[in-house]
Amino acid sequence: MNINKSILSLIIFGILIQVLISCGNTPKTRIKQTEKNIMAKKSNPVIYFEIPVNNINRAINFYKTVFNLDFDKEIIDNNEMALFPFVDGNSGISGALAKGKIYKPTKNGVLIYFNTENIDETIKLATLNGGQVLYPKTDNGIGLVAEFKDTEGNRIALYQSKH
Repeated sequence: MNINKSILSLIIFGILIQVLISCGNTPKTRIKQTEKNIMAKKSNPVIYFEIPVNNINRAINFYKTVFNLDFDKEIIDNNEMALFPFVDGNSGISGALAKGKIYKPTKNGVLIYFNTENIDETIKLATLNGGQVLYPKTDNGIGLVAEFKDTEGNRIALYQSKH
């Protein structure tokens, strides 16, 4: 369990450094970028995500209720997609709920963090709508974090800033 907390702390620290940089509070030392990282100079490295689902309508209902989001449904490469909202000029990335032969929900894969203004309310909505708490709300010194399993079996994380 301590290893999981250490890994989670390292991940959160990395996310928070990115948040601080985007807010103009740059750390005193910077990682020197090489020519191989030229794309990193033009954009953040992660630009899109897909959350695997077994039941697209159930997943849409879950995420719509928990995060108060609307989705656009599309068929892309013979896969059902429910696209998260995206607004040009806003910080952050967007993605989709994805159903297809290649998509297998899991709580053992990549962990996606959703920003929330009220972590307690978001956890409550997640559990009331079929989610299960995997990692309770924890103050990591920089913000609040938690994890839950969604209705499809994916591990999803939450982050709430202290300010």
